[in-house]
Amino acid sequence: MLPPRLVDGGLLAGLVVLLATGVTSLVSGHPSDAWVFTVHAVAGVVLVGLLAAKLWRVRDRIRSRVSVLLAIVAGGALLSGLAWVFGASLSIGPWGLLNLHIGLGLLVVPFLVIHLRTRFHLPRRADFADRREALSFGLLLGAGMAAWRVQGAVNDALDTVGARRRFTGSRERGSRAGNRFPITSWVADDPGPIRASEWTLTVTGGPEPLELTYGDLTPETTKSALLDCTSGWYSEHDWQGVRVGDLLDMADAKGKWVQFRSVTGYRWSFPIAEARESLLATHVDGERLSHGHGFPIRLVVPDRRGFQWVKWVTEVRVSDRRDRSEWLAVFVSGF
Repeated sequence: MLPPRLVDGGLLAGLVVLLATGVTSLVSGHPSDAWVFTVHAVAGVVLVGLLAAKLWRVRDRIRSRVSVLLAIVAGGALLSGLAWVFGASLSIGPWGLLNLHIGLGLLVVPFLVIHLRTRFHLPRRADFADRREALSFGLLLGAGMAAWRVQGAVNDALDTVGARRRFTGSRERGSRAGNRFPITSWVADDPGPIRASEWTLTVTGGPEPLELTYGDLTPETTKSALLDCTSGWYSEHDWQGVRVGDLLDMADAKGKWVQFRSVTGYRWSFPIAEARESLLATHVDGERLSHGHGFPIRLVVPDRRGFQWVKWVTEVRVSDRRDRSEWLAVFVSGF
């Protein structure tokens, strides 16, 4: 049995790792980022093991509702994550099972902080003196890694839907089928239909702003790219549109950062080298984009997550500094 202080310290460390990897996973879309999701999964299993050890130790004197709720929410987060991994689905209005897992995981944070605030004690050097404690902790970490490996083997053996997940956890939906892939909006970023005749695209960062109408945009460039949405699906398509680098050259725009702004105020920035290779798409698989997918134009940035593929783009800004206000705008735009 691990010492109480070591359990508490492990819980705090596990929480920090889960939060860090969970937040990082939202912006991780390149295969080289796969380790973030693996660490997150292993940390989740280990954290639940530590919670179980703590609850077992205090099982006869649990009086706090917070402790009970913590156990329920943590268990729900684990079970929803396992269910998703093995191919289960759930529809809760506009949200799915993966959204439920994320929500329950976030709920663990306040409950755990409240719980540890009155009961947390930092581990002492004596807690690490006994080799049995170090071995027990090592075995717990090993069990977490083994559990992650076992689920993968079981999924492959049974050929479940979970076996066909991308490393991000997302499942394939509507690839190569034009506009027939899921329509999702980040938070409240959901404007009404836009008329092409009333829409313009402005590119700034050069001597004079460049303004283009929908008729000025000729979809001369085709890029095959995979859209990976944080709500748990991915879809691969051929996107047709205008290369961003060509637009920047037309505007003689120079700087270090390129920001793409939606008609709703939603925006996101990329280093100029990456932005130049991205695409402002007007069509998908030969079909004109539907409103839900960003008509008149949407951004296509390979190896970035879906919420960074700004829809309904109306302005491209080039500057030397990144606009930090966009971190707030992504949560309040559209209201």
